[in-house]
Amino acid sequence: MKRIEEQISSLSDSICAVEEELHKHNVPFLSSYKDTQTRARAQSSLSDPQLLSGALIDVAKHLGNLPVILDPNTANRWLHLSDDLTSVRCGDKKQQLPDNPERNTKYFTVFGSEGFSSGKHSWEVEVGDHPRWNVGLVKESVDKKGELDASPEYGIWCLLHDNRKYTNGSGKTVTVKKSLQRIRVQLDYDRGEVSFYDPEDMTHIYTHRETFTEKLFPYFGVEDGDAKTTEIKICPTEISL
Repeated sequence: MKRIEEQISSLSDSICAVEEELHKHNVPFLSSYKDTQTRARAQSSLSDPQLLSGALIDVAKHLGNLPVILDPNTANRWLHLSDDLTSVRCGDKKQQLPDNPERNTKYFTVFGSEGFSSGKHSWEVEVGDHPRWNVGLVKESVDKKGELDASPEYGIWCLLHDNRKYTNGSGKTVTVKKSLQRIRVQLDYDRGEVSFYDPEDMTHIYTHRETFTEKLFPYFGVEDGDAKTTEIKICPTEISL
């Protein structure tokens, strides 16, 4: 309380200094503004606010009963998330959002709110007939601001779909029996496997194998396209392994 009172007193002194300058004519005030500002800052022990990692929306912790929740702090500005943070679509307007450290600024991607560093985890994503998407996992230290491909080389293990073609992120085509409406993503961290299945009949689609050394987060990418399905959505049911 004593420190707060000192800070309030310091701010009051700063306000008084500015008010004194305001009584002057405009030109003298403008010419002495920098000196007034410097003096006010010197009198105040408060530092300017800084945009720190993790200091933004913390909605996800209140929705922990759902299998996977999207992290709005990581969403690209073109992406729009549903209120319950379980679906994402590509909008036609760029949103005014802060360029915080977590934010993906180069590609239309968003991460899950919870990361995994051990054990088995699984969830399903409904993709419908959306023409362009990718789902999988991403390492915590991935470059969110630079040029990179959604491939294991850069710490992204995913399944990509682009106009009826499925690939593994490394340029290899993945063959499927029919168009996938829903994807099951399965992580076995300790065995170093990220696998994808068609949940309708549990047909195996593809498996990435890697030795993981850091926390992994659910990874989602979606771009605009002409389709009935405008968004990709995390299915709200828990899946037991």
